[in-house]
Amino acid sequence: MRWAIHVFFLLLAAITVRAAKGTAWVTPHESYSSSVGVLGCKVNTNRIAYWPGSVDCNNLCVKLSYEGRSVKLLRIDQSEGAYDVSYDAWNYLYTGYPATQKPTTGGATAMEYEELDASSCSDLIYTKGSKLPLSASNSMNFLASCLSQDSWVGKNHILYNILDPICSWGYDETCSLDWPTANQAKCKNPLGTPTVLTSQPVYNIQYMTGNKVLASSGQVVASGGESYARYALNAGNKAFSGPLTTLALAMALSTFLSLWRI
Repeated sequence: MRWAIHVFFLLLAAITVRAAKGTAWVTPHESYSSSVGVLGCKVNTNRIAYWPGSVDCNNLCVKLSYEGRSVKLLRIDQSEGAYDVSYDAWNYLYTGYPATQKPTTGGATAMEYEELDASSCSDLIYTKGSKLPLSASNSMNFLASCLSQDSWVGKNHILYNILDPICSWGYDETCSLDWPTANQAKCKNPLGTPTVLTSQPVYNIQYMTGNKVLASSGQVVASGGESYARYALNAGNKAFSGPLTTLALAMALSTFLSLWRI
């Protein structure tokens, strides 16, 4: 009986390890969002995973690899079934260039993923101590579920009096929560006040163009670079120009003419 139990747990561990790695058909996603209220002005919005399944209190970090390149992503939003990632991350994996420099287009691409410890994505979080920045007024259901268990988010979060994930409403101030005595945070200003916030802009990278735009309005603040397709075409044209190429073509023509005379 003891042997059977030991084998069961070994098999369970093996299944868990296999589940932490795999292949996903990854697609580009241009607009930042977070279903649990992670604030885009406090994280790297160019490194976000929008994957199927509910956002977990521990499993927030994933590494994605393709053709020798890899990126780490914060998995803080839930898609309806697609394995979406930030357009800039997808573009870099696909081409080797940021979307702002050489934007390209494409669909689902098979990429390798590996789930990492949440702390492995700490460099993608811009708060002190890399605490996960949450909306004090709109993240409480998610946070309560994390606080009710021994979780990474429960131990590593910070609340802000900002209403929306793209940081366009509220106050850029931290709040405190006396959990479990209270289930509502206390802030300097009234919680959830819909005052316009402009000091913490969130930007999206526009699909196909690589333009940097304000998430709140869509206003272009920086133009994207040369498209990857045009870049590749120009690179190909350059490869077939120059003195060495001219010499090679001349030699080939000479060889052809000599054979034709025979």
